[in-house]
Amino acid sequence: MLRLLPLDESREEILVGLETPDDAGIFLLDHKLGLVQTVDFFTPIVDDPFRFGQIASANALSDIYAMGGTPLTAMNIVCFPCTLGMDMLAKILQGGLEKIREAGATLLGGHTVDDEEPKYGLAVTGRVDPDKILKSLGAVPGDLLVLTKPLGTGILSTALKGDFIAEADMDAAVAGMAELNRDASRSALAAGARACTDVTGFGLAGHIMNMLPEHGLACRVYPERLPLYPRTREMADQGMLPAGAFKNRDFLTGSMAFGNKIETFYMDILFDPQTSGGLLIALAPDALDAFYKELGRSEQPEVIGEFFESSARLIEVVK
Repeated sequence: MLRLLPLDESREEILVGLETPDDAGIFLLDHKLGLVQTVDFFTPIVDDPFRFGQIASANALSDIYAMGGTPLTAMNIVCFPCTLGMDMLAKILQGGLEKIREAGATLLGGHTVDDEEPKYGLAVTGRVDPDKILKSLGAVPGDLLVLTKPLGTGILSTALKGDFIAEADMDAAVAGMAELNRDASRSALAAGARACTDVTGFGLAGHIMNMLPEHGLACRVYPERLPLYPRTREMADQGMLPAGAFKNRDFLTGSMAFGNKIETFYMDILFDPQTSGGLLIALAPDALDAFYKELGRSEQPEVIGEFFESSARLIEVVK
């Protein structure tokens, strides 16, 4: 859609704008400070209003972290049917506020409209060191690809909507979606990450593709290394695939190369649209230990692939 607009955003203060598929825009205020801005909102992915507020808030904040920034302020974006009652809306906003405060940011206000379907999210402003910006592009051949959260939220939320599972069955996924990407972002910066993005609606494959320039670089993914939330495979095998997965598949099919004997399930999970997913981080092999040490978790994120030199812009899926 942006191609249809007469845009001329050539100001030298714009460090990250519309020319790249990055997660947020960055405007240079002075040589030591960049302003990071993003906006994101969506319909409920779980039934519990407080948890929905947490997830939507963490999802919007994630775009700041994916750029290497620190959130400063947030504004609520609310579409809500008055017939559902203000108590429910209050719980959504309470969940969102909890995550804003956990991020060390401040809620300044927002805007609310009466709508037939609930929607909630944030417009977030943050700060970033202009010399330490994480962008989606920047990986080089030989870099490792690290994923910091499991996959499967699109499949599980589809199963929940179809009453194939209860919300309690996806507690791990709900906790993961509500988890901030703050620590992963800080660790990536400390380890000298070369590129970063977060995994959301375009699915794992779509966001890997956003890390590839038009020429010279491809990515090899090892599907059996992909971390999954509990019951993801079970629900996928029962056909609980969201509509967005098919759209992602149609868009990316020409850029995917699947090796022999790759299970259909792994094709499904690569295209599954995620909500508040983890960070995808490109690290030099000798930076991996520093990243793990900085993150300091007992269960470390998975190395799911590697970048390699290629004349074709593609994702190669191999065993």
